[in-house]
Amino acid sequence: MNKSSNKLENKFPPEQTVFLFPGQASQYVGMGKDIYDSSAVVRELYAFASEEIGEDIAKISFEGPAETLKQTRFTQPAILLHSLSALTILDGALEAKFAAGHSLGEYGALVAAGALTAKDAIKLVVKRAALMEISSQEKPGTMAAIIGLDLETVETLCTEISDVKDKVVAANINSPVQIVVSGDVIAVEKLASLAKERGAKRAIILEVGGAFHSHLMQSAQTGMSDALSGVNIQAPKSTFIPNVTAEPVTDPKEIHSLLQKQITSPVRWSQTMDFLKKTDIKTVIEVGPGKVLTGLAKRSLSPELLISLDALADIEAYLSPEPAQ
Repeated sequence: MNKSSNKLENKFPPEQTVFLFPGQASQYVGMGKDIYDSSAVVRELYAFASEEIGEDIAKISFEGPAETLKQTRFTQPAILLHSLSALTILDGALEAKFAAGHSLGEYGALVAAGALTAKDAIKLVVKRAALMEISSQEKPGTMAAIIGLDLETVETLCTEISDVKDKVVAANINSPVQIVVSGDVIAVEKLASLAKERGAKRAIILEVGGAFHSHLMQSAQTGMSDALSGVNIQAPKSTFIPNVTAEPVTDPKEIHSLLQKQITSPVRWSQTMDFLKKTDIKTVIEVGPGKVLTGLAKRSLSPELLISLDALADIEAYLSPEPAQ
């Protein structure tokens, strides 16, 4: 426990605080370098990950180029490492009763909740990222963001367009009117075009490495079984909310199953926010690169305080006796 925790406890009550961990697409070249330079423990995490990957992930994270960092096998561990680095420096100065992560962000959330060690999370995400990249190469697909239509309408469009050969599904339910679809290229392109006709404000084909959270990731889901079976998952010490169900889970065996299922299942982020609305959340802390999740939480939860722990200065602001507002 960090010595600052007692001083911060009244300002940020853990029972009214949630840690959120970002997922793929939040990365940027240079992320986490200031944290890396400040901590030998953080540098050890990057060295461990580099051995697992077989590439210098610190160099890729900090120097790019962006096209290399965007490759799934590098993107996912790089984002996780940034989140774990922030947790390492924070060292318990801020605590949260709740933890959730967007897609790969679940692994950071499980570390924060005490269900996974940092090194086990790194091992799993390195394997997950490699498997998902292979799936993307074997069965190419794409994704599109549909803005301005509700989930029921988008799912109806998915049903209308999908056939035996080309399928599209709702993959990321980010808010009631921001839904990302995923699947075969032809089906996704058809849905994006038809969505505009049905009243969508925007329908944007995303620059992604594959059709994540869809049937095209089935081989990656299958491949994660062995990786997960070799890792000891503990019962979370805080309330962990998984993507697949958007309801708290405590059984390690169920967490194991859900981590495998989430590769082909939708990210129910909007439903996760709905759950958190019932808990009187007042402080939302995003741990890792970017501010996407705090942006979504601002609209969904209307918390009193939003904190983004991205740069070292963001973290250090909460390690002093008088934390910044």
